[in-house]
Amino acid sequence: MSKLVSERMFMINQIKEAAEFLKSKGFENPDIGVILGTGLGNGFVGKMKVLAETEYKDIPHFPVSTVESHNGKLIFGTIGTKKVMAMQGRFHYYEGYSMQQITLPVRVMKQLGVSYLLLSNASGSLNLDWNKGELMMIDDHIDLLPDNPLRGKNLDEQGPRFPDMSRPYDVKLGNLLKSIAKEKGIILNEGVYVAVTGPNLETRAEYRFLKTIGADAVGMSTVPEVIVANHLGLPCCAVSVLTDDCDPDKLKPIDIQEIIAIAGKAEIKLTELYVELINRI
Repeated sequence: MSKLVSERMFMINQIKEAAEFLKSKGFENPDIGVILGTGLGNGFVGKMKVLAETEYKDIPHFPVSTVESHNGKLIFGTIGTKKVMAMQGRFHYYEGYSMQQITLPVRVMKQLGVSYLLLSNASGSLNLDWNKGELMMIDDHIDLLPDNPLRGKNLDEQGPRFPDMSRPYDVKLGNLLKSIAKEKGIILNEGVYVAVTGPNLETRAEYRFLKTIGADAVGMSTVPEVIVANHLGLPCCAVSVLTDDCDPDKLKPIDIQEIIAIAGKAEIKLTELYVELINRI
């Protein structure tokens, strides 16, 4: 058996073992998966009728979130009539994990039966027409991360070798989000998200470059999970909370606690959007 084939079987077994463990803990037939980013999560989980929860460290093959603002729990429960599986905290490339480790939870969600994936993150705003604390629905992305979660032997039983990315974010979910935001009077900008490695924030020259190549917001997550969701044929959408202004001509030192505080306040609007979206899917 070649090394690549062996690695592929190892990955398939990891997915199955993690899924079986979660089934044994009550994570049965979830409809919708949710990944909650920096400073986000408590408000959304508060809207769930929680049926089961487990820490990442107890799930076979799951990484452990090392970011202080990420709780590191997998929550299972209901919102209305839908069964929801929510990640309270995600994994990042800058934490030292491989792309396969970062995206393992998405594959496990699909294995358990999830039909839709909703993602969120905190990001810096490159579009100076927008304000801190507003939301941006991601319409498209630019991937500047140095690796790809699909690199290596393809998991043929899960998706194609060359998945299409012409519309990585589901149009139906996006239209629903825009309709809900309009009904509720929530500002929902729409734009392009660029993913960078981190963990450092960007220089003035880098912000100018990112804006020049077409980005409206910059962050350090989300894109790997979206790539894998597309590989799996799993419709997804993503919303960024714009936590800081990335104006290269008026750039101030970043206070991470301020970013977390802004994300926490904006979570009320994001939670309202996602709860209603879940009810309408």
